Amino acid sequence: MSFRHEIKRRVSRQIQVGRVAVGGNAPISVQSMTNTETCDVEATLAQLQALQRAGADIVRISIPSMEAAEAFAQIRKRTDLPLITDIHFDYKIALRVAELGADCLRINPGNIGREDRVRAVVDSARANGIPIRIGVNAGSLEKDLQKKYGEPTPAALVESALRHIDILNRLDFQDFKISLKASDVHTTVAAYRQLAGQIEQPLHLGITEAGGARAGAVKSAIGLGMLLNDGIGDTIRVSLAADPVQEIKVGFDILKSLQIRSKGVNLIACPSCSRQQFDVIKTVNALEERLEDILEPIDVAVIGCVVNGPGEAREADIGLTGGSPNLLYINGKPDHKVDDEQLVDELERVVREFIANRVDDKNILKVSVPA
Repeated sequence: MSFRHEIKRRVSRQIQVGRVAVGGNAPISVQSMTNTETCDVEATLAQLQALQRAGADIVRISIPSMEAAEAFAQIRKRTDLPLITDIHFDYKIALRVAELGADCLRINPGNIGREDRVRAVVDSARANGIPIRIGVNAGSLEKDLQKKYGEPTPAALVESALRHIDILNRLDFQDFKISLKASDVHTTVAAYRQLAGQIEQPLHLGITEAGGARAGAVKSAIGLGMLLNDGIGDTIRVSLAADPVQEIKVGFDILKSLQIRSKGVNLIACPSCSRQQFDVIKTVNALEERLEDILEPIDVAVIGCVVNGPGEAREADIGLTGGSPNLLYINGKPDHKVDDEQLVDELERVVREFIANRVDDKNILKVSVPA
């Protein structure tokens, strides 16, 4: 595309979550959280594998008990995904998972308890070379802040965050990232904007309790999109009451729509109308299902008629425009015609062959046309 909007990212300190760098000039990472019972090792591993196939960079696992910590030990041995352990209240659990190979500890220093316990957790993180994530949530603000502000305002979220940060500062620990989540988009966006200029650490973005698959995706896209367009944010999680794999897919869709990061197939499709020469919706749904395993970036346009079809097809790596018969474009040029009955099969074949024959960054193509 000839026009490209430039986003100037906030400069942040870089930390390391396993093999994934967060902050600085590192790509914005996409993460999710398992919703299986952590003590069910096989179910948790199956979900981690599904998330990894979907492209997850980082996954968070809740560790509510010492039993779950011991289950985490088995999980850690059987996956190479960077894993964040989510711990509340019991500092001994944090100490244990730090020993067992957690790549990051998600805690709130303020709810761990006495300062000696917080110090023990921080010392363990330092000794094991792992960062901490402070997670401020509108639903669990300190009681005095609830009384002071009356409701979870942006200022309340920021004040809570600064309290936790102050604890880590006193312990001379700077390898942390922080999130400020509310279910309200405006509250969340305002809180992140306020804190962004006050600290140098990376920011983890999310709209908490966003809702189901559709409503949650919309709220997350709006809230995270506003912040990412401001250059704020180093890692994101789309919180959905849905299969965690959907969180990864929506997260990458948000980044792709802002041209921040490209991963997988970017399907450009018309909403369809009476001009369509083939069933656009059916074709797109089938392609999404068939091509979901592809993680290489590729733009595929599926347009039902000749009004906008040629223009969109020429801008994509592979484009299809409706006609009698339909015309397939490759690298912006008309390549061959395809009948309705072969649309999905042919598009899948050409996409996979395109990726297989991509040489370096030049998109050199050798696609054979069926006889």
